[in-house]
Amino acid sequence: MAEEQKNNPLHGVKLEQIVTELVERLGWEHLGYLIPINCFNNNPTIKSSLHFLRRTPWARTKVEDLYLKKIIGSKK
Repeated sequence: MAEEQKNNPLHGVKLEQIVTELVERLGWEHLGYLIPINCFNNNPTIKSSLHFLRRTPWARTKVEDLYLKKIIGSKK
């Protein structure tokens, strides 16, 4: 299992950390523009976003991809 995760940049990063960093860097409005889902556009909170993203794989994938592009990509 460790070998499978060796090259995964998201290994050990919690979803809450991903959402929090995106909100801090982009803000809810811009995040909702980039990924137009209700949990980012209508009364957004970290808690409601986590609830939705944990139950919606396609949305979680979009958020993780954006995190890799905006946060991890800028650290290189």
